[in-house]
Amino acid sequence: MLITALRVTLFTLVLTGLIYPMAITGLSQLLFHHAANGSLVHDRAGQVIGSELIAQPFAAPSYFQPRPSSAGQNGYDATASSGSNYGVTSQKLHDRVAQERARLERENPDAPGAPPAELVTASGSGLDPHLSPEAARWQAPRIARARGVTADVVQAVIDANVEGRDLGFLGEPRVNVLLLNLALDRQLGAARGL
Repeated sequence: MLITALRVTLFTLVLTGLIYPMAITGLSQLLFHHAANGSLVHDRAGQVIGSELIAQPFAAPSYFQPRPSSAGQNGYDATASSGSNYGVTSQKLHDRVAQERARLERENPDAPGAPPAELVTASGSGLDPHLSPEAARWQAPRIARARGVTADVVQAVIDANVEGRDLGFLGEPRVNVLLLNLALDRQLGAARGL
């Protein structure tokens, strides 16, 4: 009985611990090579500058800014993915939102109306790389002024980079902030601060 149990255990260990993971890894490399390797984004020199899947901060006025991040001590830390865990009644959350809103209104004086809610609140992971097209459009006047172009030019870059719904019906249209900023550089020339 003990020998049979050890054989079954060894077989199961080899099957589920070696064969299955190697088969799935091989298939993912074959069928989804870019995604299986982290959806990394490279600059013109071939250097990795980020991932399509993880937000990173952009502070320069000539670039789109992502959602705020609560991941890690200074935010945007992929090793510390998390939200702030502040509840809707938390004074710290209200203070943070008010501070973020004041900063955005100060940096975007020509923006239409109040900042969209997603620009003042962090996502659940703190690392969401996407914005709605509306949140990107809200930032367009600042970027146009910083780059010396019209807002219509920046709007055209946004429109060209909107990702549709997955499978045509899942999720909402969105823009990837890193890819959008790279598109700005390709079409309008590189700006400092990326």
